[in-house]
Amino acid sequence: MNKRIFHILLFWSVAVFFTACSDFQKILKSDSVDKKYEAALKYYEKKDYYKAGLLLEELIPLLRGRPESEKAQFLYANTQYFQRDYVLSAYYFRNFYDTYPRSEFAEDAMFLHTKSLYKDSPSFDLDQTNTYTALEAIQEYLNRYPQSKNKEEANEMYDDLNEKLEVKAFESAKLYHQLRRYQSAIVALGNFQTNYPSSEFNEEAAFYQIESQYNLARESVAEKQRDRYYDVVGLYQGFIDKYPKSKYLRTAEGFYTAAQSQLEKLRVSAAKE
Repeated sequence: MNKRIFHILLFWSVAVFFTACSDFQKILKSDSVDKKYEAALKYYEKKDYYKAGLLLEELIPLLRGRPESEKAQFLYANTQYFQRDYVLSAYYFRNFYDTYPRSEFAEDAMFLHTKSLYKDSPSFDLDQTNTYTALEAIQEYLNRYPQSKNKEEANEMYDDLNEKLEVKAFESAKLYHQLRRYQSAIVALGNFQTNYPSSEFNEEAAFYQIESQYNLARESVAEKQRDRYYDVVGLYQGFIDKYPKSKYLRTAEGFYTAAQSQLEKLRVSAAKE
């Protein structure tokens, strides 16, 4: 009995599906702009963004000069956004804003433009060009609409993107250390601490800077070792002042002690000459 009910339900589901597809194809082939526009709005309200988008895409050039044109273009951008095609939605929202800057939808269009760019921002380990573009767009939005209802969300997106760039900068600087490119690591880790003074990674960056400086000194030619070991001492002293309870303290102290020992050997060696 249950099996029979299942087959009946399946039959009607398939029938409804093909009827719906048939109705949509009829609308799609229709020459009536008004009929297509009305259908597009209904599909949009039902959250069938694929069908709504197909109809609106056809309608946009046909609606030029008509009052429905503005709304159709805004809704079309939305259909791309809801289908997660953020590259296209970013483009169409921006195009809408530039075309209708005084529209009732203008502020929402610019916000959704920034949100599309935000969602298209890649993970920190990839190229961050899109992230910088998104940050610029969010800043532009906040400048134009400082009292926007979306202000809090826009600021959250901005902070999130900046955190991603922060992680990217730290991992890139640390990579120099891992690749034993100590000179580059020292510079990059120092720049990171300067550019992100409140970062949670600064303690770790400062430690890696000491280690890189020590390794650079150890691998240097004799005439450069003295100055480079002194740099280890200076970095260590700055480190313990700033992070007196650091989990890296004992290891950092080992580099400091080793640097002091090497400096003493260099002093004795120089005195004999």
